[in-house]
Amino acid sequence: MQVFVSWDELLKWARMTAYGFGFVIVILRSDTVNGQRGRKTYVFLGCKRGDKYRRYKKDLDVSESGNRKCDCPFRLRGRPMNDGERWILKLACGSHNHDLAETLVGHPYAGRLTNEEKSTLVEMTKTSTKPRNILLTLSIMRRM
Repeated sequence: MQVFVSWDELLKWARMTAYGFGFVIVILRSDTVNGQRGRKTYVFLGCKRGDKYRRYKKDLDVSESGNRKCDCPFRLRGRPMNDGERWILKLACGSHNHDLAETLVGHPYAGRLTNEEKSTLVEMTKTSTKPRNILLTLSIMRRM
């Protein structure tokens, strides 16, 4: 069980911790209280490889598509505490049914740039910074 100041801090911590272990965390389900009876604020986080592959085209075979889905059971459950500002994160299922990646280089989801990284990229590009220096700066930002 872990307590966080905000929802954003909870999500940031979960994703950075998962990157360190070699997998990617995504939001599986979430809801917010809106006054309707029986609704609560919560967030379910899980492994990117969770769930099963769903065919969108009937004639496409699963072996042809090369998907990453393997029905991974890893789940985290987050909800606000009684004061409504702090969030609590609990481990629902801590096991994976697949090998964890040694590195997430080339992973489509893990390779996304944050808003801060995007703005740094734009500023450095406007000042005609060499691409190798831009990559070096972005890699330093990721380690922080």
